[in-house]
Amino acid sequence: MVDLVHDARTATRAPATLRARIEAERGRRRGVRLRPAFGGALVAGLAAIVLTLVLVLPAGTPGAPSVSQAAALALRGSVAPAPAADPADPIDKLGCSVGQVYFPNWASTLGCRAVGQRVDQVNGRLAITVYYEWRGRQIAYTVLAAPALSQPRAPISRIKGTQLRTLRRNGRNGRLVVTWRRPGHTCVLSGAGVSASELQKLAAWTPAGT
Repeated sequence: MVDLVHDARTATRAPATLRARIEAERGRRRGVRLRPAFGGALVAGLAAIVLTLVLVLPAGTPGAPSVSQAAALALRGSVAPAPAADPADPIDKLGCSVGQVYFPNWASTLGCRAVGQRVDQVNGRLAITVYYEWRGRQIAYTVLAAPALSQPRAPISRIKGTQLRTLRRNGRNGRLVVTWRRPGHTCVLSGAGVSASELQKLAAWTPAGT
């Protein structure tokens, strides 16, 4: 870190006397207290380094996207046609997935038809959103690639072995969001004008016989 600060100071073409003093400081033991002027520059340099680290830390840290940010992707709307049914399992799956997490084909089982999709990058993570029409309303199903996001503070329910967290964005009349995890990925189901029990039912859905 001392070397980084030194390089930064020399890049600004500091006076020769100051550069000589910095070279002398570098030769001392690491535990020696630095002079006030150089110490101030070191603190500033360390602050910049720490900020950079915070911005690139993995899930669960300030640098990772939040579930709320993931849910906000749905508001951008679809930009491509809905994925077709998976030829290998057309009844239960769409031909679209993030890692091992596939998007369900709810058309025949729940009357919920896929109508569009979009692909985004959130802090370097792949995020795919598939839009469905269900009972005259549109809901969005977003899957963000691993590592999983931090769990939000929200009421927890468990349905069919799946732990769900339910929250609402932007107050009482905002968009309802249900989130859960599957194989290290984060799943987010959201919609307006739908009840928590309806979204939870969709989130906990599993193919017949599973």
